[in-house]
Amino acid sequence: MRPVENITLLFLSASTVSDQAFVTLATNDVYCQGALVLGQSLRDHRATRRLVVLVTPQVSNLLRVILSRVFDEIIEVNLIDSVDYIHLAFLKRPELGVTLTKLHCWTLTHYSKCVFLDADTLVLSNIDELFSRRELSAAPDPGWPDCFNSGVFVFQPSLETHGLLLQHATDHGSFDGADQGLLNSFFSNWSTADIQKHLPFIYNLSSNTAYTYSPAFKQFGSSAKVVHFLGSSKPWNYKYDPQTGSVLEEGSGSVSQHQTSFLNLWWGIYHHSILPLYENIRHEDEQTSPGHTVSTQYP
Repeated sequence: MRPVENITLLFLSASTVSDQAFVTLATNDVYCQGALVLGQSLRDHRATRRLVVLVTPQVSNLLRVILSRVFDEIIEVNLIDSVDYIHLAFLKRPELGVTLTKLHCWTLTHYSKCVFLDADTLVLSNIDELFSRRELSAAPDPGWPDCFNSGVFVFQPSLETHGLLLQHATDHGSFDGADQGLLNSFFSNWSTADIQKHLPFIYNLSSNTAYTYSPAFKQFGSSAKVVHFLGSSKPWNYKYDPQTGSVLEEGSGSVSQHQTSFLNLWWGIYHHSILPLYENIRHEDEQTSPGHTVSTQYP
């Protein structure tokens, strides 16, 4: 397989707004699975902005090729690690340090406005209306609503802002050792300054939150536009039965009915739209490199 550098694949149509983009981040091949499903969900719901994925050097050439079938632009960035082991240990999520790499999204100055979505989110309907919001617009975090959750946010690329964020990280660190603590500290007036920058919870609905206000979920849950698979257990950690179209629960942890439905949606996209990309690349590779095979197993 030939090396892939500076991949740009155009899906643009007359209705596409070319100076705005949906952006996500994949720091390794595992998170590429989430990015692929996220990107496909945006395509399925006819997103009219470009799709951009930031990748680190740890992402393999194979996954870059597959990403190029879904995203308009693939940009390699350096890995930023907070090395804040005490705070990360407190969160029991040591892998979150590398999510500071998310700060690179502010360097995408060839776009006038962007919407960032974590690779563990899934779009359930068209969300182009988010581009009418200003920086920094985000939804409340379910664990502490005075903070915003950094899994979905509207931002304006700026090298000045990027530099200020890095300086803030150097001077003050992050109260949770990850990007969410840093961004909330930097955009510290989010909770009080402008209600227009508070996105409704339906734009960042946690799939696994034990909702204490169940009548609200019953009333508004069906209106969710973006679901966020928060926590250490991700959709790709489950097994999926394509015959029944449902995930197979592993371990002793319970999975709520609404979480199961979201997991099934994720796996439906992966099975029907992403796995065929692996198979297509395998066939292409066999034509150019006989004897070489590409695995199409589930993540």
